[in-house]
Amino acid sequence: MVVGICTIELHLPESSSLKSKRQILKRIKDRIRNRFNVSLAEVENNDLWQRTTLGVAAVANQGKFVNQVLSQVIEHLHKESGVVVLDYSMELW
Repeated sequence: MVVGICTIELHLPESSSLKSKRQILKRIKDRIRNRFNVSLAEVENNDLWQRTTLGVAAVANQGKFVNQVLSQVIEHLHKESGVVVLDYSMELW
């Protein structure tokens, strides 16, 4: 069993309040969960309007597959409108 964890720091330039940020994040998180079947949560910067850090986790039998899924999540976020990926890190166990 291989567990992969990815931490992704995002900038949300269209967000003008915490309520707006929550709406944007809910939309993004729902799309990612449905498309890639991963676990996802906001793990840092909860009180900032335009910045957040997401934690994404995936589990599979092969490390190559986990790496591929997490890479696709990052690519998806790069293409998402209204979202700027500032930084990310990935770990596999």
